[in-house]
Order: sequence, then C-alpha cells, then structure tokens
Amino acid sequence: MAAEPAKIDTTRIDAVIGEQSKAEEAARASQQRIDQLDAESMRMLVDYRQMMAEIDSLKSYNDQLSTQVDAQSAELASMTRQIEEIATTSREVQPMMNKMLTTLEQFVQLDLPFLPAERAGRIAQLKDMAARADVSISEKYRRIVEAYQIEIEYGRTLEAYEGQVEGKTVQFLRAGRVSLLYQTLDGRQSAYWDANDNVWKVNSSLTDAITEGLKIAKKQAAPDFVAVALPAPMEVGS
Repeated sequence: MAAEPAKIDTTRIDAVIGEQSKAEEAARASQQRIDQLDAESMRMLVDYRQMMAEIDSLKSYNDQLSTQVDAQSAELASMTRQIEEIATTSREVQPMMNKMLTTLEQFVQLDLPFLPAERAGRIAQLKDMAARADVSISEKYRRIVEAYQIEIEYGRTLEAYEGQVEGKTVQFLRAGRVSLLYQTLDGRQSAYWDANDNVWKVNSSLTDAITEGLKIAKKQAAPDFVAVALPAPMEVGS
C-alpha cells in the first residue's frame, strides 16, 4: 500500500514570505532615506559653496569701495576707519555723518558748476534722510558714501548735456573736473568757465575743440585728444 504524500505547511511558508516582503520593504525604505539624505547633503553643499562665493564677492566689492573712498579724502578715510574700528552708537555716528554731508556740500559749492540742480538735489535728499528716524544708520552711511562715489566718478569722465546759461539753451562739455565749457545750439558762441574769476568767458577759438569734444562725449566720434581751456595758475602769496 503506497504511503500518502507529506502535507505542506502553507501557513509557515506564507509567514516566511511575509517576513521576506517586510524585510525587502524596509530595505527599500532605508535606501530611499539614504538617497534623500544624500540629495539633501548635496543641496546643502551647493548652498554653502554659493554662499561662500557671494561672501568673497562682497568682500572684494567692499575692499574696492574702501580704496576709492580713502583715495578721495583723508578726512573721509579717518571717519570710515572710526566707523569700522569702534562699536559706535547712533549718538556718536550721527555727528560724523553730518560732517561728511557738510564736507560734500562745501566741495560741490567750490567745484565747477556742472549739473547744479542734480548735485544740489542729491545733497538735499541726503539731508532730508539724515533727519528721518525710520532710516537705519547703516543705510544713511551707505547713501552718503554712494554720493561720494558719484562725485569721484565725475573726475574720470567726459560728459555732454544741455542746460541754460543766461536764458540761452546751450550744450555743456565737461572734461572731468579739469574744464567746463559750453556752446550755443547754433554753434555761434563758445565759452569756458574761469574758475579763478567764477565767470563764463566767451572764447570763439574754442569752437572747433568744443564741437569735437561734444561728438566724442556723445560717442559720435572716436576718442581723441581735445584741447580744453584751463584756468591760469594762481600765484600763492608768501
């Protein structure tokens, strides 16, 4: 008589398969977590490198700004060092910024009279801002330094613009801070600013030079040497 086949314990097999499935699911979850942590680590590394690059860029800009300000004025450099080196309060900083504004205003008044409305308006805005309590000390200082930078840049550029002289519309030509000239729109009258006498002096011999300078300033001609009128040197008394 043949023996009956052994019965298979399906319950145990199902249990083993279930445990195996749970282990595989746990392994997949662990791998997903590992992948997620790896992606987060990579993102943090990219953010860190970007932040360090931005810090380097800001340091480079600040170094350049400090150099420009130091070169413009020893007094301004002294005030800048004081702001950087000491822990100041609003009460201590405000007088220094007021002095910077006064110095800037006096400088503009003594300078060649170019863009008078624009430059006076900028100083008026700074004075108004200095009295406002809703503007931070750092922002006030930044705006004042920015105004100094604009004035520094005027000394390096050739500029042409329209304006009024004694009721006439003219084209002004500014060569840095070396010379300020104008020519009427019809080209019949040319003049230069005499810094010694603080007056405009008509000089027809400057017509060709001013015409050429205006073309260069407007980028209508290639850069070239331009003859400009300079004030005669003043004799220093003993």
